[in-house]
Amino acid sequence: MLILRWIVGAVLILIAASVVPGFEVTGLYAALIAALVLGLINAIIRPLVVILTLPVNIMTLGLFTLVINGVMVWLMATMVKGIELGGFLPAVLVALVLWIGNVIMGKLIKEAKET
Repeated sequence: MLILRWIVGAVLILIAASVVPGFEVTGLYAALIAALVLGLINAIIRPLVVILTLPVNIMTLGLFTLVINGVMVWLMATMVKGIELGGFLPAVLVALVLWIGNVIMGKLIKEAKET
């Protein structure tokens, strides 16, 4: 299941690169490494950032989480060679594409398990 999530993440990063202007991925290898790094960032750094920004997140009714996700994508892009990010707005748009893709894939995987 973990390998499936990793591959889905890499495919979603490639899809985001084709949809979002200002976000480029050089190839599948870079997308696989980016998915791995983004997963580690989301597992280690993101929970701490969410807790520290909880008051702002409550005041914005959760919309600040999108900004946090954009920062995590930006951090991933600075760490992985082969990923080019043209600014903060493309990072937020990539985070939005990844979120939508993960929701859809989660529902598809859940339906496949039920049948």
